[in-house]
Amino acid sequence: MTNATLAPLGQVAIGPRAARTLVAELARHTGPKTGLLVTVGPDSPVLAAAIDALLPEDRLTVVALEPAAMQAHLTERGTWVAERVRVVDSVAAADPADVVVVGEPIVGTAEEARTTLDSLGKLVNPGGVVVVSTVAVPGVAPGAAAELDRQAMLYGVGTDLLLRNLPPLKIHRLRWTAADPKQAERLLPLERPSSIRLTSRMRIDSNGVAAAGLTLGLAALTKLVRPKSRAWLVPAAAALPVAAFFRDPDREVPDDPSLVVAASDGVVLSVEQVSDDRFTGDGSTADYLRIAVFLSVFDVHVNRAPVAGQVVDFFLEEGGYAPAMKPEAEHNVAAYTVLATSRGRVVVAQRTGLIARRIVHRAPVGAMLARGERFGLIRFGSRTDVYLPAGAAEPLVAPDDRVRGGATPLARWR
Repeated sequence: MTNATLAPLGQVAIGPRAARTLVAELARHTGPKTGLLVTVGPDSPVLAAAIDALLPEDRLTVVALEPAAMQAHLTERGTWVAERVRVVDSVAAADPADVVVVGEPIVGTAEEARTTLDSLGKLVNPGGVVVVSTVAVPGVAPGAAAELDRQAMLYGVGTDLLLRNLPPLKIHRLRWTAADPKQAERLLPLERPSSIRLTSRMRIDSNGVAAAGLTLGLAALTKLVRPKSRAWLVPAAAALPVAAFFRDPDREVPDDPSLVVAASDGVVLSVEQVSDDRFTGDGSTADYLRIAVFLSVFDVHVNRAPVAGQVVDFFLEEGGYAPAMKPEAEHNVAAYTVLATSRGRVVVAQRTGLIARRIVHRAPVGAMLARGERFGLIRFGSRTDVYLPAGAAEPLVAPDDRVRGGATPLARWR
């Protein structure tokens, strides 16, 4: 099997941001880990990003387009890099790795894309992840794009749409074999490249960018239609508070792995023991420690994983839209994310409220979430419930306590 087996690949410029997104799965592993980088040249930003992601015990294999030039380039990088990066001239000479990254977008027909994916499947360790991309422009490589979308529906553990690359790219992370949920404990939180960083500590979620853009577009349209009216000032003035609602600050996740962190900002409504038969997977009833948190419209609405684990189930339940701070909110529309962890199953419920009518969920079944990792949001006031196995954790908060998502300890594992 040679590099040609992975053809056709796109001759597309990969910028630094796209390169970091392609190797993000490699970078988030705290190691030791093995990586395999396919079809890159010495000047590839994907290669530079992959080398930056290496830790002392890690190893990286590079399937180089020009092996001699690649080896010379790595030698120039110094002994530390040369000792950890191996160069081969074909995928047949590479050993399977924990994370496999294809350094160029896949184009061509659906059949050619399937052939490429079949080849990549032989290069990844059990439970490992393959990262591939395609051009996200309608009409460009539609066959490959459709096949990668199909594979992502079946085996995807995360997809990023990277608009800030020319051309835009869609990046898929695929896992074809079962993974040990304990692997999540070795991961760092994965960042979404589509969020906009405003400062070193603050971002705006992509939903906020879109919402603010719509309000500004409405203001421009109003000004065009009624140039003498000041009505355009209303949507224009709304753009800033709308964007602020979708603010996404960076948070310092506690180092202590025994701590369960808050899934959202807000005020604790209740801490109680409940019984439920929806989360065990076999219909049996189990007891949980449930901690409910109410989010007002002034709170940060990005939701975070309270523990490290693998998403093993996700489902929606219909209901009403009672005010989220009321007991009746128990029966509101809700999305349930079930995480398999080394301590048992942990569940996060994203509940709608009187104003909140839209739940955004970004962690497909099979995805690994690090503790404190962003996985969704609820728009405009809501409630999050964290379910922990009863008896396995002791609560560290009480009703009326204020918490910060990803930072405030809710409970401690016994």
